[in-house]
Formats: sequence, C-alpha cells, structure tokens
Amino acid sequence: MLRFLANIIWFIFGGLILALGWALLGLLLCITIVGIPLGVQCFKAAKLSLFPFGKKVRLQFTEHPIANTIWAILVGWELALVYLFCGIANCITIIGIPSGIQCFKFMKLAFFPFGADIMK
Repeated sequence: MLRFLANIIWFIFGGLILALGWALLGLLLCITIVGIPLGVQCFKAAKLSLFPFGKKVRLQFTEHPIANTIWAILVGWELALVYLFCGIANCITIIGIPSGIQCFKFMKLAFFPFGADIMK
C-alpha cells in the first residue's frame, strides 16, 4: 500500500513529465537508424520514470561494454550528475529521502543503460 501511494505521489509530482521527456528523447533518437539503440534505452528509462518505487535496476556492464562506454562518455556522465545532485537535494530533507533514493536508482541507469535490467 505504501509503495502504491509513493508511486502515485511520484507520478503526480514529476514522474509523468520525466517519463514524457525520456520518451520524447527516445522518439527523436529513433528517427535515425544509428540512434535506435540509444532510443530504446531512453524508453527503458521512461518506463522506470512512471512508477519507480518497488523496482530495482540491475547493471550488467559486461553485456555491452563498448556501447556503455560510448554512452557514458557522450551523455551518461552528465545525466548521472544531474540525478546525483537531485538525489542529494532530495535527501537533505527528511520527507524527500524516498525520492532521493529513486534518483540514485536512476543515476545508475542513466550512466550505464545498455544491458541494464529493471526488476520488480
């Protein structure tokens, strides 16, 4: 029940906007043939952005090390830093700690999305 309530609050106060941003980026990347693998990873992040509570991100860097390295160099480190700062800012307040923990979960996915699994 608590997880359901936390997911609803997350969805209302930014989860939908975050998911739409990731989905839009994924659509833009999928326009080109070269960008399709990157777009698919954006859709993975969009799906997690809707209702992240109760889900875990399992990284498997060894499945796609070249793709993860290219992603991390081009955009992954910037996205990870944004999620890190958002997580720290949320954790400063007591009420924001659960959201901060979700930001840290997104940080892992934003840094190395290729081969990452989202599990319940």
